[in-house]
Amino acid sequence: MISFRHATVLACTGENPVDDATVVVEDGVIKDVLTSATEGARLSGDVVDCRGATLMPGLIDAHVHVCALDVDLSRQRREYPTSLMAYAIAREIKLALDQGFTTIRDAGGADWGMKEAVDRGLIPGPRMFVSGHPLSQSGGHGDHRTRAENDLDCDCGAAIGMFSEIADGVDEVRRAARTQLRRGADAIKVMAGGGVASLTDRLESVQYQPDELHAAVAEAQAAGAYVLAHAYTPEAIRSAVESGVRSIEHGNLLDDATADLMAAHGSYLVPTFVTYEKLHEHGGERGLTKAQLAKLDLVLGSGLEGLGKAQRAGVSIGSGSDLLGDLARYKTRELAIKAGVLGAHATLVATTRTNAELLGIADEAGTVEVGKRADLLVVDGDPLADISVLQDQNNLLAIVKAGEPYKCLL
Repeated sequence: MISFRHATVLACTGENPVDDATVVVEDGVIKDVLTSATEGARLSGDVVDCRGATLMPGLIDAHVHVCALDVDLSRQRREYPTSLMAYAIAREIKLALDQGFTTIRDAGGADWGMKEAVDRGLIPGPRMFVSGHPLSQSGGHGDHRTRAENDLDCDCGAAIGMFSEIADGVDEVRRAARTQLRRGADAIKVMAGGGVASLTDRLESVQYQPDELHAAVAEAQAAGAYVLAHAYTPEAIRSAVESGVRSIEHGNLLDDATADLMAAHGSYLVPTFVTYEKLHEHGGERGLTKAQLAKLDLVLGSGLEGLGKAQRAGVSIGSGSDLLGDLARYKTRELAIKAGVLGAHATLVATTRTNAELLGIADEAGTVEVGKRADLLVVDGDPLADISVLQDQNNLLAIVKAGEPYKCLL
């Protein structure tokens, strides 16, 4: 048993913080949340004094790419053998936990084996949810071929990493979705519109026909899973939402009518603003082409406006980062960007409770409540007053995953 005493508890339920509270952890779950008035008997087991600090749920990032080790993914495919990839991916997974993320959803690339390595204790890392290889139409956001290349794949480079499954037509989409589910995917990722990093598609393009998207959704639902969709434009978002897609990734160009549609369907929005900020700052030097940088400019300034529209429409707003390569060190910068629109408290709820709802684990994670899994952070400072305190790992005095202290400086 571990008791975290004299903390300001920010439960991320939407309620105000509770001062001078004690959180009791036993067998990996939160056994009790006590105030100074209800604490009563002397606490047993280890007692950690959190005086002056904030205790909150561990962060959840719903859009990471632990297999994206280079901003220039084509260079990664040429230069990384499988053995090197495996070690580098393990480092990226550990980094997420070091940053205070006790749960992550990989939105393309990571497979069941990486998740299992964490679960077996072979490598340190957050709880992982994976989507395997994203599904892309030919010439879509997941098709990495240039206009001069015809073959889908070669036998060169690593056997793991940032690969897509090219599937055209309902039958191929069904097969591809079933394949990813067989391989242990928790969700199916589809590329429903154009993207920044892809080489041959327009950002504004709508990808996959409704019957193809319906097929992916039907296969996922039959397996107890769901579909997340890469989409920027209202047209791509509408097509995905009307096909039953659970979460829209990015959504920078969202308009009012489409935000209303998302709210009516109960769809989630997972914005990823920090990746555009950091690619704008570093993309040219990291190998992005002029065409890719031009597409980046289309989404760079529009996302925050779309986020405001989603908030006003009542869309369930989660949080992701989508950072590539060494830019992954900026994951927690995403919170400060969102807070400029949502406010600090709503941003923290998005990054904990709402993300837990999206991942289907709200009954066990995402808030500091009795019976929940003890994924906790103890933060030096007040994230509600200054959310940027979460950007400095030195301010994370304790990181607890399923009741086990991964880090404790108290």
